[in-house]
Amino acid sequence: MDRLSLLLQRFAIQAGVFHVGRICGVHHFERDAWCGHVHLIKRGPARLSGGEPGGLLIDEPTLVFMPRPEAHQLITGEHEGADVVCANIRFGVGGANPISDSLPSVVQIRLADLPGSAALLALLDEEAFTPLSGRQAALDRLCEVLLIRLLRHCMDRGLTQGGTLAGLADPRLSKALVAMHERPEVDWGLEAMAEHAGMSRARFAVRFRAVVGCTPGEHLAAWRVTVAQGLLRAGRPMRLAALEVGYGSASAFTRAFSRHVGLSPSAWLKRHRAQAG
Repeated sequence: MDRLSLLLQRFAIQAGVFHVGRICGVHHFERDAWCGHVHLIKRGPARLSGGEPGGLLIDEPTLVFMPRPEAHQLITGEHEGADVVCANIRFGVGGANPISDSLPSVVQIRLADLPGSAALLALLDEEAFTPLSGRQAALDRLCEVLLIRLLRHCMDRGLTQGGTLAGLADPRLSKALVAMHERPEVDWGLEAMAEHAGMSRARFAVRFRAVVGCTPGEHLAAWRVTVAQGLLRAGRPMRLAALEVGYGSASAFTRAFSRHVGLSPSAWLKRHRAQAG
């Protein structure tokens, strides 16, 4: 499986399109700790205030993604308005995750720089303004495809700010990361990781910390916990989840999980179920 698909398998994109069409005036959006926000400005001008110092003036078709949105406003003229698509974006169950944490607070990409966007916009328009069954589901899926293309663009153009996506964008580090992500249960040592990357241990360790922002061992521990969280949510007993991510005992798994999350696996699962409910 390719480097991005494997990550999205663990943190699947879930889009919720809540507006397609013309807006006028000032529209307020609250801080959101669980969802990212997409503002696709198809026709402007429009100003995004609150996302960047001084705001952003958008005067051509542009995709704006705020992975960790603070309170912000989308401002257009009272009469001319702007044509926009707005959506909430979750990766996995929402909240902190290695995808959104690897991106700057505001990602702004001209649609002219995003290959294939014209065809996607045509499909969005067709679904948005045609009263067919499955309309909302189609809009959400198309928005998800748009986000995948945005993530590709960020990796290819070096727009990440460290973290997992930055590592996956590195030709050598990505080989080691994909191997760890595919088989977290393996007893990965630094030498084995470096061998996958085709580097010496010392160069690999230094390069990994510089690009990803943590040591290879820290990343592996965090990934194991991430995979285990998905298994626990799916109903896997803790003992089996621990074995599947490389821990020989439930007690060792509990210690590693608590260091990373701040809660024991059972306490975390109880809190997650309460929040989901």
